[in-house]
Amino acid sequence: MGDGGDLLATRGQHEDAWSHTTRDEESAVKFLFDDESFSFETLRTTGFAAYGGADLGEVLTTARHIREGDEASWHQAWKATAQRVAKIGEQALASGHPVSAREALLRASNYYRTAGAFLLEKPATDPEMTLLSAGQHDTFATAAALLDTPVQAVSIPYEDTTLPAYLFLVDDSGAARPTIIYNSGYDSTREESYFVIAAAALRRGYNVLAFDGPGQGAALREQKLVMRPDWEAVITPVVDYALTRGEIAAGKIVLFGYSLGGYLVARAAAFEHRVAALILDDGIHDFHAAFAGSLPPFIGSWIADGRDDVAVPVLTMLMAVSTQLRWGLRNGMWVFGVGSFADLIRRARDYTLDGIAHQVVAPTLIMDPENDRFLKGQPQLVQQALTGAPTTLVTLTSAEGAGEHTHAGGLGRAHQVMFDWLDATLAA
Repeated sequence: MGDGGDLLATRGQHEDAWSHTTRDEESAVKFLFDDESFSFETLRTTGFAAYGGADLGEVLTTARHIREGDEASWHQAWKATAQRVAKIGEQALASGHPVSAREALLRASNYYRTAGAFLLEKPATDPEMTLLSAGQHDTFATAAALLDTPVQAVSIPYEDTTLPAYLFLVDDSGAARPTIIYNSGYDSTREESYFVIAAAALRRGYNVLAFDGPGQGAALREQKLVMRPDWEAVITPVVDYALTRGEIAAGKIVLFGYSLGGYLVARAAAFEHRVAALILDDGIHDFHAAFAGSLPPFIGSWIADGRDDVAVPVLTMLMAVSTQLRWGLRNGMWVFGVGSFADLIRRARDYTLDGIAHQVVAPTLIMDPENDRFLKGQPQLVQQALTGAPTTLVTLTSAEGAGEHTHAGGLGRAHQVMFDWLDATLAA
């Protein structure tokens, strides 16, 4: 059968797959939007209110200006809110009100990040993405200088360049303290780290070293460094740098992986044994499975056979009706530096713990959100594979408000679990 016949033959399969996707979305948590991606990203942004990253009234009024599933109105509404709140912060700072300035600028930074969430047509060259990225960075940098605890912008030597990072310190005493290395994932930044983990860590006496690695934040946007699977080549220089800092206790360095970072730090820890513990939020054994699980099986077969001429048109059809798939594929092409959707899915096969997981020896906390449709079952596979490390698997549920991917909207509960485990683990 020719290519056109293949496409016609898969029409019914395509419809079945879309019907299944629709049923999944009907069972998903809905926060202000029916669209699954809009709902999740709004929950993610709003959840940072726990650490000063959002104000509920600002979220609600922004959402009212966004049309369901309309990516352009999403971008415009969040950008307008970010600029308005940033102006409040700038005026407060100029008038000598540093606390008000800090609070507004932290929120503005989070809103700038959110505004760019779906701006993925040509993100590497889009001046609007450049503007939003600069807005996120500049507002956060100004706010960070106003925090009650010291923050240093640092550069970490990496190959023939450096990686941008923030070192969040508990105080300015110079005392060596346990330190968490924040490793972001598929779409996060070092600025977001403050809300994801740093604010909670500082309250508990932990420093945080947050960096943008290849495929992430400014390393992607400004340095054009793309993602790589052999993440030990990234983490080892970061640990090397950490060990040069007197404020970081050498025997109490912890790797924290956020979203895709859950795979990256586990991969790195199979080779880098100078870390005292790992926190995987979430656990990921095989990143390719996150794509394969959201696509009809025949597409995976076509891509494996190199039949991109039929696979890509079907992927394009699916993207037209799924914001989540459209976001995942477009963002992935940028992050991984590939030329097609099929290339991205093939490249994802390299992101697996197969054959190396047994080399991880550090105590590992594996977080498992009950309602995580992106990575369902992956945390359990990680626990089974880490045969050389003491592991703790914790499933947080929808009933307690922490069942979404990376526990968006339930950070207080998630941090309680993470830090209580970490306190006990480092004490032992």
